[in-house]
Amino acid sequence: MPQLIPDAGPQRVLAGSNFVYTVGSGLYLTAGVLYFTQAVHLPAGQVGLGLGIAGFMALAVGIAVGHLADTHGARGVYAITLVVQALATAGFVLADSFWPFVLAVSVATGAKAAGLAARSPLIRHYGGDRPQEFRAYLRAVTNVGISLGALFAGWVVQVGTLTAYQLLVIGNAIAFVASAAILVRLPPVMPVPTVGGPRWIALRDRPYLLITVLDGIMAIQFKVLTVAIPLWLVKATTAPHWMVSATMLTGTVIVVAFQVRASRGINSPAAGADAYRRAGVAFFVACALISLSAGIPAWAAATLIMTAVVIHTVGELWHSAAGFEVSFALAPQHATGQYLGVFGLGAGLAEALGPGLLIALCITWGRPGWYVVGAMFALTGLAATPAVRWAQRHEHAAQKHPEPAWKESAA
Repeated sequence: MPQLIPDAGPQRVLAGSNFVYTVGSGLYLTAGVLYFTQAVHLPAGQVGLGLGIAGFMALAVGIAVGHLADTHGARGVYAITLVVQALATAGFVLADSFWPFVLAVSVATGAKAAGLAARSPLIRHYGGDRPQEFRAYLRAVTNVGISLGALFAGWVVQVGTLTAYQLLVIGNAIAFVASAAILVRLPPVMPVPTVGGPRWIALRDRPYLLITVLDGIMAIQFKVLTVAIPLWLVKATTAPHWMVSATMLTGTVIVVAFQVRASRGINSPAAGADAYRRAGVAFFVACALISLSAGIPAWAAATLIMTAVVIHTVGELWHSAAGFEVSFALAPQHATGQYLGVFGLGAGLAEALGPGLLIALCITWGRPGWYVVGAMFALTGLAATPAVRWAQRHEHAAQKHPEPAWKESAA
């Protein structure tokens, strides 16, 4: 199990800020969808549609804010995104109908995407020789925080009252404010000097864009645990409702224990491609098991779901480690925020399409939809290998034959 708090210094500040942030995130990730469907009483289809709209609106935010972090200093930009996310999350308590819900969740989702991009230069600067491993470490810390949030969220789901759900939302917002307060203790990172050529170079890197799309499709897997399984468990199985929290805790414990170890073995883009492929297979197996949990006794449904969660989380370890590796290894240092902002389009794609897609296929359609989703993950994992090879060839060609300055200036 990774050390929870690093030695004194910038890494400790980043880890502490991240930990507090994710305690709040654990509240929402575990029960956020149920808040809007069970407490606010919005139809599941409207919730999926609203989350999709929010995801699409947030797609371009990460690139612009990542570029701001590169050119104006990442610490301040990241802190602002946390405050905005806190205010938008607090607004959930006022979202008693569809369009107020869409407005609040769109601002929150956009601020989240912006924050991930703005944080990337900080991770690269303070992450040592391999920021990919520090990013994996932060994800392990993230899951410690999420597990603590999930404990309280499990109580909220069991109580099921509007007041309990509103306490969950307010606690989430407070955690974001506290995270920003911790972050200001971090030493500022001076912007990296820009180089000649086009400003938005990440948007011209077609192989990187393809990998971003593939990672985004596979990132829909995160919504399996936070959207599809809670709704499936409550609506389609006889498993006890407290298992919504148990599934989240099981996944987070596995990530805390093994994410750093899994990432150490994925130390090149080629290894990342292999990890994508393994992840796709794991997701397919997990989806098949979940589909079998309907219409059987509670103990059998619970056993199948927990087995699927374990297999799914192993795939999640491989998927996350692959994303850490290829996103950093294929991004030039002077444009880290911009490139990671582009890579965040994948997460934005998952935010936009994932909830609605999973609700339509896995909840509305039912069992066959789980197999379709699993096959989608498996095929995406297979496609990652040629995409990464193309990106490596593109990178080598650019290093061997750089464009002349006059041509870059004209572009």
